[in-house]
Amino acid sequence: MTTTRFAPSPTGHIHVGNLRTALMNYLIAAKAGGCFILRIDDTDPERSKEEYVDAIKEDLDWLGLHWDRIERQSLRLDRYAEAAGRLRASGRLYEAFETPTELDLKRKKQLNMGRPPVYDRAALKLSEAEKAALRAERGAGVWRFLLDHQRIEWTDGILGPISIDAASVSDPVLIRADGQVLYTFASVVDDIEMGVTDIVRGSDHVTNTATQIQIIEALGGTAPKFAHHSLLTGPQGEALSKRLGTLSLRDLRARGVEPMALLSLMARLGSSDPVELRTDMAELIEGFDIERFGSAPTKFDENDLFPLTARVLAAKPYAEVADTIAAHGIPAHMAERFWAVISHNITTLHELKDWAEIVLEGATAVIDPEDEEFVATALQMLPEGPWSEATWDEWTAEVRAVTGRKGRALFRPLRRALTGRDTGPEMAHLLPLLQRVRTGS
Repeated sequence: MTTTRFAPSPTGHIHVGNLRTALMNYLIAAKAGGCFILRIDDTDPERSKEEYVDAIKEDLDWLGLHWDRIERQSLRLDRYAEAAGRLRASGRLYEAFETPTELDLKRKKQLNMGRPPVYDRAALKLSEAEKAALRAERGAGVWRFLLDHQRIEWTDGILGPISIDAASVSDPVLIRADGQVLYTFASVVDDIEMGVTDIVRGSDHVTNTATQIQIIEALGGTAPKFAHHSLLTGPQGEALSKRLGTLSLRDLRARGVEPMALLSLMARLGSSDPVELRTDMAELIEGFDIERFGSAPTKFDENDLFPLTARVLAAKPYAEVADTIAAHGIPAHMAERFWAVISHNITTLHELKDWAEIVLEGATAVIDPEDEEFVATALQMLPEGPWSEATWDEWTAEVRAVTGRKGRALFRPLRRALTGRDTGPEMAHLLPLLQRVRTGS
């Protein structure tokens, strides 16, 4: 069975970069009728917060990315300890005691000599007595995985054939001196034991993948299929990493972005297919193909989300927004007609508040000085409400006959006087909704 996972750390809110990974893994599992695991990477007790665990679940629920299983890495520490014991017994896990300063000096020396800054494995030469002395002096060391110095190769689902010389990579630290299991190791143990078959993640993990393949094999597992998607940049190709805090899913939600607008964009961004607005998750799943994605950096512009959101809203049935409309005070007898008129003229649901105020309280008129006399005359000719959809044409025909104005010079000043805006719904449809018209500017 196809099994994928999304493994966020609960140290902050998830953002569009995280979503790209989550969505691709979700769609692969869903298209194959497989299992999508939400795996909370909470092995760091100091940085992990339960409020972020709740926020991650809330954000995924909002998008409709429903997981089949949820796992907590903090509840699996015994599994990591057992796996570490097996690697020690096989000679693939060794203790090293260098301080960060010592490691930095070694790297600088290697770079000055024109060599790659790779850990020199000095710890392997220590005797048991020397290790004991270092423990007494410095405390416990870190635990590094002993890589086989050979080429590590796989066919990446996006990048194609990959070949990395393990000798060009430092033996990765899997367990910190304080005993905390690091991502590289916990992820491997979980992927093996949870039967993960497909992993999609950012291209910044390619080197991690190389070392993890060897760890998987050392533990007797079979490497899953890997695919590494490109990283997001800003619309001008600038690094997006500094702005990801403002591109959290809850920030976009607060700004009125609709889930299907966000999902439709992210499911195609960086692929050879055009972005197409999907109406539901089934369409999104059916149209997804990981092989259509490329390796080039992918430009993300949050402004692209708002035209898509407007299209989502234009097609949204009244029943889905009835409570929101009621909350803005629109009476039940006119609420459905209000949505039919307004839905094609808003970018986000936040704009309903302004339109509700215009309908219920009347707008602050916007009148140019040269139009003041014309507007005053026209408003005196406006019949008493309630108005029908025929009222606008009948009224403007009479105003045209009296004032001689026509076209834009006739209609624009009247729209601005009644709504305070230059654009909006057809006035023939909007006028019957207006409960009040302010006569002053």
